[in-house]
Amino acid sequence: MPKRVLHGVVVSDKNDKTVVVEVERRYTHPLFKKTVRRTKKYQAHDEGNAFKIGDRVEIVESAPISKHKRWVVLTESV
Repeated sequence: MPKRVLHGVVVSDKNDKTVVVEVERRYTHPLFKKTVRRTKKYQAHDEGNAFKIGDRVEIVESAPISKHKRWVVLTESV
């Protein structure tokens, strides 16, 4: 099965080799037919501390790295 790739924005880079990425998803509400925005934060591994707050990045699933990290920063997306 292929690994999932998500696009998001770095909201925190305070931890060493870790960034917090906020991913937004949009869907249509089944009853009201209105577009709803939901956000979720993921902790992702950033080996070189290369990404800063505000960067748009792609994260990809990985094996568990620590208690909360199951994602790795792939690249900076445009």
